[in-house]
Amino acid sequence: MKRSLAILLLLLTAILGVVGPAAADGAQSGADLHVAQSLGDRELTVIIRRAAEVPGPVHVDVVTHAGSPPGEITLTARAVGAPTSSVKVALGDKPGFHPGVVHVDRPGPWELMVDEASIPFVVPALVASPWENATYGGFIAAGALLLLALLAAVSGRPGLALVPTAGMVAAIAVGVTAALLSPSIPPVAAPGTQLDPTFDNVTNPYERTSIMDFSRPPVNLVPRMEGTDLVLGLTDGSSGRPVDDLLVHDSAFVHLVVVSPAGHLRHLHPVRTAPGEYRARLKDPEQGRHAVAAEIARRGGGVQLLRSAVDVTGTGTPPEAGKADVTTEIREAGRPTTITAKFGESDLQPWLGMLGHMIVVGPVTGTGPADAPIWAHVHSMIPPVPGMPDKPDESVAAYGPDVPFTYSFPLPGRYLVWIQVERDYSVVTVPKEIDVPAAKGAATK
Repeated sequence: MKRSLAILLLLLTAILGVVGPAAADGAQSGADLHVAQSLGDRELTVIIRRAAEVPGPVHVDVVTHAGSPPGEITLTARAVGAPTSSVKVALGDKPGFHPGVVHVDRPGPWELMVDEASIPFVVPALVASPWENATYGGFIAAGALLLLALLAAVSGRPGLALVPTAGMVAAIAVGVTAALLSPSIPPVAAPGTQLDPTFDNVTNPYERTSIMDFSRPPVNLVPRMEGTDLVLGLTDGSSGRPVDDLLVHDSAFVHLVVVSPAGHLRHLHPVRTAPGEYRARLKDPEQGRHAVAAEIARRGGGVQLLRSAVDVTGTGTPPEAGKADVTTEIREAGRPTTITAKFGESDLQPWLGMLGHMIVVGPVTGTGPADAPIWAHVHSMIPPVPGMPDKPDESVAAYGPDVPFTYSFPLPGRYLVWIQVERDYSVVTVPKEIDVPAAKGAATK
């Protein structure tokens, strides 16, 4: 009997040394949240750093860009039933990072108010999965039963040791099985990505196993002008209720493209001012019917491109165009075309998580951009650079000078194209017109 217990002890020690703990597949520990915000006359990037501990501080960086007026903004963290935490952040004349710290006292859904703008975010909880609990529980139980068996054997009652020995073997089997199977068990959807976050499901995400369908209906977009502010009304295509479940997609809740009748671009990121309401200011708007396209990602509903138009009253001038040497290898409609913008030096910064953005609208006819059938938002990815972080933020200015894009224009005709990059905390917009020929042998009207 003593020899058998010794063998079991060695076996248990070997298993504990070889089999690591099961991966925790509960609510993730979180990641930094980057959100572009067109707040009044300011173009900001708000970075909500992941919370290291709860209760504890949440560090926030407000990144200003060239042309943003200096001043003071107020950051406020608030949640239902929780005390609010506020801090004032001074924005200087020089663009860059401006830090602030707010405090949270519990995991769950929170809002960060940036003056009148509201950014929903989730403070995660570190939750062990059931299979991780089974792994540790099985090994702990096996250790306790082993101690009982050893005590029984030492006391001269080896027959009594059979019961805890059998229990120890069963506990080891449970722990080893849970550890081996855990990598193949799919994690639950983290609250806030596919499921509306609540305090309950953030702290215990494994209670919602009965929820199978996370899909959401399409979104209706109704734009209107209030003074110089363009206000977007977002409603659910099924219920008609305000849509308040947008996800941060490519560092923004809404990527708003506004094109004037003359073909001038504004790429903005409206702020959330109420459930289902986002707004952005049009500085010096031009007169006429402006095309509006809003790219969003809805919780459980995927990425959607919403299009509309709005009449604007104004006497403004078009925004200043940037300069770059743009080379194109234009191929016929339906085949990949390469467009490369050359910006002179390797000092470009990531903007919205990308090296560059290209907005495509067309084919454009006499009725203007609002009636163009094709709208596209194309990315130029950040290339890996030795010694540079995998996901650099705007503080890293070491990319370029070439910014390539590949896009297949689906129809022949004249397209309006805008290439956008960031340099010296300023977004540079380079417009270009491209004529795409018809595919050989294609029928023409």
